[in-house]
Amino acid sequence: MSENSSTDMYLFKKSLKELKGKRGKGTELISVYVPAGRRLSDISQHLRQELSQSSNIKSKTTMKNVQSAIEVILQRLKLLKEPLEKGVIIFAGMIPRGGPGTEKMEVYVLEPPEPVKTFIYRCDSEFYTESLEDFIQDTEVYGVILVDRNEATIGTVKGKTITVLKKLTSGVPGKFKAGGQSARRLERLIDDAAHQFMVRIGEYSTESFMPILEEKKLRGLLIGGPGNTKNEFAEKDFLHHELKKKIIDTFDLCYTEEFGIRELLEKASDLLRDLDLMKEKNLIQKFFKELIKDDGGLSAYGESQVMRYLEMGAIDTLIVTEDIELTRVTIKCNNCNFKQEINVKTRDLYKFEDEVKTKICKQCSGSMYIEEEKDIIEYLSELCNIHNSDIVVVSTDTEEGSQISKAFKGMAAILRYKI
Repeated sequence: MSENSSTDMYLFKKSLKELKGKRGKGTELISVYVPAGRRLSDISQHLRQELSQSSNIKSKTTMKNVQSAIEVILQRLKLLKEPLEKGVIIFAGMIPRGGPGTEKMEVYVLEPPEPVKTFIYRCDSEFYTESLEDFIQDTEVYGVILVDRNEATIGTVKGKTITVLKKLTSGVPGKFKAGGQSARRLERLIDDAAHQFMVRIGEYSTESFMPILEEKKLRGLLIGGPGNTKNEFAEKDFLHHELKKKIIDTFDLCYTEEFGIRELLEKASDLLRDLDLMKEKNLIQKFFKELIKDDGGLSAYGESQVMRYLEMGAIDTLIVTEDIELTRVTIKCNNCNFKQEINVKTRDLYKFEDEVKTKICKQCSGSMYIEEEKDIIEYLSELCNIHNSDIVVVSTDTEEGSQISKAFKGMAAILRYKI
């Protein structure tokens, strides 16, 4: 099975969230960004220089912690194999778990979704994560222009996010009852006002979309609205000529505000199959079609059922919401090596770690310890690889994703065969 981008991006976002919450006791947390193609020996040499200079730090505790973090990073660099196509990002430092004396060395090695461009070494009281934010932005954007004679909405669809950039009203008069020359004069005034409104929409569209086009991130323009106004806008020269080339299609709509953007996405779904929003929606709708069958069809849901069917190899596609807060913990006996795997709510992890210290082995009454902790989605992804199943991590920003989260506690699946 090919690498699953939704899982990779989820894990990257989760690591970023964790890193942003870490704080050191002093200026002693180390962040290192290694660019793609950079020789690791050069990076190691720079770190050894930093290690030497750290002896000038006045606080002995801070000096020791900085040196320990640099040495950990040097050790991790030795384990990496060149060339690094995208580079690598390493964070290390002593993180307090509670009061004084609870500090523990933590190290994170991240493979970025996109190549690292610049070498960065940073020592601070927090990890340097600003550059990571750029990696989690969806690169492709669709521009949306909804227009009729009275109002217009200009917006973008980027991944799963709909953003309204501008709302315009025309001020074009409505119908009138005058006749003769008055009627013709009013008609000209209305036509002029409508033309000027189109010009304004074109100007705001150019202002909104040209910077995105110049960054080569504008995948296309979708134009919609009731009546013929949208076609007139698309066909005439109201848009910048480079933007006109990006028009994908026009769509008949009932609305011209944000709800109209959602209506447009529905109608444009065949054209936008690759857009995350549509892929997730179609997949979840497929699950619900199975679920509502009298016998439940090829659906499975809930932690217990999904885990069981996945281990059987019966799942074709696993759907997991990104807000699921579970950690797969493996505990092991110190004496007889008996193992047990448990899903623990991530917020209860520290409490569970304390409980394990007093746990007794079921087989020999020996003491237990935690052998491994793994994010549940990472664990499920590994199981899916073993059984050649697909896994899709979905957002809860959509109505469908929110339903999976609330009704099925974040886990649902489409089966290969009826069980």
